[in-house]
Amino acid sequence: MTILILGLALWYAGHFWKRAWPEKHAALGDKAKGISALIIVTGIVLMVVGHSSMDSYDLWSYPSFLKHINNLAILFAIYFMSPGPSKGAIFYKMRHPMLTGMIIWALAHVAVNPDPASMMLFGGLTVWSVIEMRVINRAEPNWTPIPKGSIAKDAMFLFASLILLAVIGYIHSLIGPNPFGA
Repeated sequence: MTILILGLALWYAGHFWKRAWPEKHAALGDKAKGISALIIVTGIVLMVVGHSSMDSYDLWSYPSFLKHINNLAILFAIYFMSPGPSKGAIFYKMRHPMLTGMIIWALAHVAVNPDPASMMLFGGLTVWSVIEMRVINRAEPNWTPIPKGSIAKDAMFLFASLILLAVIGYIHSLIGPNPFGA
């Protein structure tokens, strides 16, 4: 559990230190991006190692149809993390599409992984996303949406998200549970 918590702490630190210590971050110039990336990647490695090393037991059971709802939620999460919302006509006024996608992704994983390690990992990432939105909103209160795009762009990125869901699902089934069943 300690490794998982340390990984989450590094994830938070790698994302927040720019706003927590802006003078130090600015003084490092372009090196700050490399340091952030190193901290975040180290955090991800520790989260994966910590999550996989914890004993797994489900706190509750969920109905099998929830897997299908989960996959649909993951499709939307992938779409929100794509350039689609900023290039399309439906969600162009959304300020934080990537963080919204992260929340959808994390909550979908909590729904079908009711074990303590998953709840800690994905719950921690959900909390991070919400805090990140608040921090950005405080730091940059005068945000204006970009110009409206086209429905064709929405459709294109949704189709690309569907293909990416299939690829991710296939890879997921090779290294862990099959998200499509069977």
